[in-house]
Order: sequence, then structure tokens, then C-alpha cells
Amino acid sequence: MTGLNRRWRRRSGPTDVLAFPAGGADSRFLGDIVISVPYATRQARHRGENVSREMDRLLLHGYLHLLGYDHETDHGQMEALESKLRRRLGIAEKTR
Repeated sequence: MTGLNRRWRRRSGPTDVLAFPAGGADSRFLGDIVISVPYATRQARHRGENVSREMDRLLLHGYLHLLGYDHETDHGQMEALESKLRRRLGIAEKTR
């Protein structure tokens, strides 16, 4: 994951999830989502969640990226939609 992050995003270190849009004309395939299981496991432990729930959160995050959302540039639009969808899907963050 560190290598992918460096190569495709020019960022050092690992990350939890990366999304690679297909870029082709076939609208049935949006692209690929890569999740770092070790990173997700650490995040789940930190949040007090189980790993499968964290994986669901990361899949949703990656899927939104494939749809064109970018939380680094959209002034909170992706974050708001992601939060709403997490609540609907039952994968909202636990409150401690």
C-alpha cells in the first residue's frame, strides 16, 4: 500500500484505502478499490470497532471516490454524503 500511495498519489507512507477509476467507456465497471487490511485493523482497534465494520466504511469511502467525490477539494460534500450513507447502512462511527 505504501508503494501504491507513493506511485499514484506521490505521498509517502501507507494509507487505508485507494480508489482507481476505470477511465474507460464501460460504465458498468467503475474501477478498483484497494484496502490495506493491516491499516484497517489498526483503525478498527483505535475506534473500538470490529474489522469487518471498518472494511465496510473503507469500501464506501473508496466507492465515493470512484463516483468522483474528493474530500480534499470538495469543501465537505463527500464527508457529508459519506456520513449520511454510513448512518443509513448502519456503519456510522460509534460514539464513546
